[in-house]
Amino acid sequence: VMVLSIVMMVATAVLAGACGMQPGGTPQVGKMQRETKSVDPENARSVSAQLKMGAGELTLTGGADQLMEGDFSYNVADWKPKVSYDVSGEKGELVVKQGSGDGAGLSGDARNEWDVSLNDELPTALVVQLGAGESNLDLDSLTLTGLDLQMGAGKTTVDLTGDYTSDFDASIEGGVGEATVLLPSEIGVRAKAAGGIGTINAKGLKKVDNAYVNDAYGESDTNLSVDVKGGVGRINLETHECLRSS
Repeated sequence: VMVLSIVMMVATAVLAGACGMQPGGTPQVGKMQRETKSVDPENARSVSAQLKMGAGELTLTGGADQLMEGDFSYNVADWKPKVSYDVSGEKGELVVKQGSGDGAGLSGDARNEWDVSLNDELPTALVVQLGAGESNLDLDSLTLTGLDLQMGAGKTTVDLTGDYTSDFDASIEGGVGEATVLLPSEIGVRAKAAGGIGTINAKGLKKVDNAYVNDAYGESDTNLSVDVKGGVGRINLETHECLRSS
């Protein structure tokens, strides 16, 4: 059963000839369009959520009254976002993805900006796939059951400093660029990094065998396991306590 509540506010229409790609794969830029979309969770008690953005700027936070609330702005017609939601039993499956042409990078005046918030209360297994661009993932208020972040080219900040009450695993697959991962100090953290990583900076963590751990690891009832792999860029691991003191 598809359950999707969408409120669309189109500020301006794209000109008839402003669709698609120019020769050589360059995005053809039209006028800015803006849309607001929301998804009702219905009877779901847990959710898997996938966000797939080929090129642009993504801001992801908690605090949504609905399952998902998003504002989308873009000026390449093919990048119009697609939102789908299915409920099976008590589990929901949300997919938010960039439209066709998502393999093209930002160039010239092309713009694609997502401001998305998710519900804090629903247990959520989150998958984020990013292409080229910049992203800020403020996930500290979410009830995460897992995180799978796949980075492309650009800069990403991930805030995992929440007061989590259940263990979960976070997988971060690096691309070309820089990722900063903010980690909690009050719950146990164990971070492993392997395979193609250019540079790893670990602040507030200590190296134990082949992993980085915080002081709470082994003492806390709740633990966060972070697996960083692939990529050729820079990975910054910072604890919340270290961040506040810097």
